[in-house]
Amino acid sequence: MAGQRPAPPGPSGAHFLRDRRLISRLAERSGAGPGSLVLDLGAGYGAITAALAGTGARVIAIERDPRLAARLRRRFAAQPDVRVAETDLRIVPWPGREFLVVANPPFAGSTALARRLLGDPGVPLAGAELILAWGAARWLAAGRPRDEETAWWAARYQIRLTGRVAAASFAPPPATDAAHLSIRPRPLNGLPGGPRALRGLLRAAWRDRSRPVELSLPNGRGADALRGAVRAAIGARTPATELTADQWHEVAVLLTGARSAAATSRPPAAPPRPAAAPRSGARSPASPPRPAAAPRLSASQRWDRDPRPPPARRPPAAPRPRIAPARRAAPSNVP
Repeated sequence: MAGQRPAPPGPSGAHFLRDRRLISRLAERSGAGPGSLVLDLGAGYGAITAALAGTGARVIAIERDPRLAARLRRRFAAQPDVRVAETDLRIVPWPGREFLVVANPPFAGSTALARRLLGDPGVPLAGAELILAWGAARWLAAGRPRDEETAWWAARYQIRLTGRVAAASFAPPPATDAAHLSIRPRPLNGLPGGPRALRGLLRAAWRDRSRPVELSLPNGRGADALRGAVRAAIGARTPATELTADQWHEVAVLLTGARSAAATSRPPAAPPRPAAAPRSGARSPASPPRPAAAPRLSASQRWDRDPRPPPARRPPAAPRPRIAPARRAAPSNVP
């Protein structure tokens, strides 16, 4: 804006937003306030960080440039609700609780940022207000997703291009205008099994993009009713390339509801069949095993096991003297 000293060129792809009205509008539209956790990705000199801090929210300013990160720490040293993280937004771990993103990230990393924020269904993103290059913003907010990946994002998040941002709103100014992109989660994200049902549907539908989407639905209980509902929602024989983001979301919600209904309407499992009676002389498989035969014990072992003392043994009998038999005299030949 006129009257402000333009900021020096920053890291590659960085164009620092200096339109104060737009910055205030971003903070207001995000819904940030006391109790909120907000991330400013590519905080730069802290213009957006300061506006977010004024809402009473807890703010984490992400800045990879050491010089800019040091300047941010000095600027917000007296504000305990502002934390500066010197790291790259492409690798920073996301918070484990719901969070908002209000940022003017480097234009060169728009696709990588979209994959990180919108690709993982486990990321608890509650909303985002982003300033992106005009071409990237139009690609993300397209009414008809161009491929499986963008359909995966657009069916789970409502992505709206809210306005054009003139190149003069930045320092240094980019080669083309930028855009204000607003992102909000769709109801599908809160349905149990919703993202999983959408993932399977997209893989089946985009495997042959000219095939009608209704033919990519799973078979099984209630399949005919589900196909009828899908045809009523998107029209008969509509291929994947013709579906809008809203229609992808609607079909995924129908599929999730059909799966949930099928799971709750399953009949209870039949009780287990009783085991057949054993034949005469045969052991039942359910009967306990016979105890093993006790090992044979020696006399000393048996007495050790008996608490009573062993009986006294008789002393051995004295051996009898052995008497040699008398020999007969030999007959004499003398008369």
